[in-house]
Amino acid sequence: MAKTKQGKKDVESYTIKGTTKIVRVGDCVLMRASDTEKAPYVGRVERLETDGRGSVRVRVRWYYRPEESKGGRRQFHGAKELFLSDHFDTQSAHTIEGKCVVHSFKNYTKLDNVGPEDFFCRFEYKAATGAFTPDRVAVYCKCEMPYNPDDLMVQCEGCKDWSLGTIKDKSRVPSILYGNDH
Repeated sequence: MAKTKQGKKDVESYTIKGTTKIVRVGDCVLMRASDTEKAPYVGRVERLETDGRGSVRVRVRWYYRPEESKGGRRQFHGAKELFLSDHFDTQSAHTIEGKCVVHSFKNYTKLDNVGPEDFFCRFEYKAATGAFTPDRVAVYCKCEMPYNPDDLMVQCEGCKDWSLGTIKDKSRVPSILYGNDH
């Protein structure tokens, strides 16, 4: 175990209280919100450490939900969409409710079944400025809205425009500026 400042020691894993699920650095976790009416927060574990008395703390890099961002939720944001932020925090490991998986957008759209623990991320988010990276996103529909994986899309065989239905050919996709003005 590597030593950190003030006698704290890095630990390799943490078992979620009341379960047999093991959390390691790099895992994504659901963390209990102080307001029980709110959905759990989602974070990526960056470090696990103990103070030597059995108290484990977890350093996380937070994911934001669209409604938590400066621009708010938009029509093309999927119900399970998250933004990886530049916001880090250290919390008691006891606030971890469970593990989850944050997929890339591409991998998420290929899932046969989306479970409650499945999310996706296609943007990084700068919490202080509200800027997104990348600032471009693929558009699939003739209305020029980016693809929401919760909506079915179809490509017209004649004009090749996209509209709501089922996606047939994802290789013919233009890009538009997402815009960092939100």
